[in-house]
Amino acid sequence: MISADHLLNFYIDGRWVAPEAGVSRHEIINPATGEVSGIVAYGTDADVHSAVHAAARAFPKYAAWPQAQRTELLRSVCAEYERRLHDMAEAITAEMGAPLETLSKPLQAQTGLWHFQTALEIASNFDFDRLRGTTRILREPVGVCALITPWNWPVNQIACKLAPALAVGCSVVLKPSQNAPYSAALMAEILHDAGVPAGVFNMVQGSGAAFGELLASHPQVDMVSLTGSNAAGASVTKAAADSVKRVSLELGGKSANIILPTADLQQAVTHGVTTMMHNSGQTCVAPSRMLVPHDKLQEVEAIAKRVCESLVVGDPLAADTFMGPIANARQYKRVVEMIEVGVAEGAYLVTGGAAKPAGYERGYFVQPTVFSRVSNQMTIAREEIFGPVLAILPYGTVDEAIDIANDSPYGLSGYVYGATADEAQDIARRLRTGMVHLNGANVDMAAPWGGYKQSGNGREWGAWGFEEFLETKAVLGAVVV
Repeated sequence: MISADHLLNFYIDGRWVAPEAGVSRHEIINPATGEVSGIVAYGTDADVHSAVHAAARAFPKYAAWPQAQRTELLRSVCAEYERRLHDMAEAITAEMGAPLETLSKPLQAQTGLWHFQTALEIASNFDFDRLRGTTRILREPVGVCALITPWNWPVNQIACKLAPALAVGCSVVLKPSQNAPYSAALMAEILHDAGVPAGVFNMVQGSGAAFGELLASHPQVDMVSLTGSNAAGASVTKAAADSVKRVSLELGGKSANIILPTADLQQAVTHGVTTMMHNSGQTCVAPSRMLVPHDKLQEVEAIAKRVCESLVVGDPLAADTFMGPIANARQYKRVVEMIEVGVAEGAYLVTGGAAKPAGYERGYFVQPTVFSRVSNQMTIAREEIFGPVLAILPYGTVDEAIDIANDSPYGLSGYVYGATADEAQDIARRLRTGMVHLNGANVDMAAPWGGYKQSGNGREWGAWGFEEFLETKAVLGAVVV
């Protein structure tokens, strides 16, 4: 497990150092019990400056490494990460409540390893230097990168930024979520033991509100990559504007799940409900709006109710738990309030509600909740709830369903379920989203991840993730003809 000392220190310039301005200690709450599980130190501006300066000093030498050397470093990181995989799963469960056996081990912790493995594969074949006529096109690291990450998929969001940044030759400063310090500290241990050079990776724990703008406006930071709320994205973008630095954002979502009239209803609704409730609904691409034919609404409601009532909600350490608690007190309050708003606005409560599940009065537990007969103008259809709350919206025609799906300020992801992949794909082409999942398709680690509209800008994952951390240089006259 993680060293307790490392939670009271920051990883800067290749070593664990104490906060410069004294220790500001904050309790980490186990969301399953409401009890303190650990103490973490928060930094100040001075610690951020130290981390950025270390990254700036390390960048020139690391950027000059041969690509083969950086590729070998990624291989070493993969090996060390795999050795600590069980520790990572336990850390994630402790900090944000993901069920250990059904989510943290098989997916939450694994995604971090998969991102590094994907980066390793891409780095081995990426074209960093090519000729186009008489001009040489060089792809070069953007520089010092500030990575600001959330708590819901904590190591996934760190790794999908960190792996490509390291692969292409950037140095980084990580500011993880203050609600997910364990996995971030463990990541620092993994990178240290894997041999990442001093200053190439740095981490400071603390408040996102305090550090986001500082990192985005820092003159030695060349690029900011943030996953978080729309408010955080706007704040960072404004702070970065004066220095005209690159900003990559992955923000909110309110994904529509269009179930076509031809779909196998039992299969489609079951998949839609379980995907929505996975990770307690705390997933940016969760299919939170289920669009179904009006004449099948009652049948859909009955299936959704049965599925929700079959899900095991409870102790994240129990082997059969499907859904653990909401990750923190602030988010728990938000989810409960939004359920109450749904009731107040007249949506039909199919199952669930604001009360905690029976037997789980402690901790931040919420029942899997389904509303139906929802209008797309209701609050629960417009705003991202980020909890296990599904809204079912009826439609008359498929064209109407597409209009409803696109009538959102968000455009992160979408889902279509039909009789065939071809039929679903025809609908996918008409959705204004960065991703579309057809007929229950899983994620593809090498596919681009990102959204349209207020869901952000830029793309992560796979080769597209590399592009975010690269500049393009044209060397004209490289070949004399």
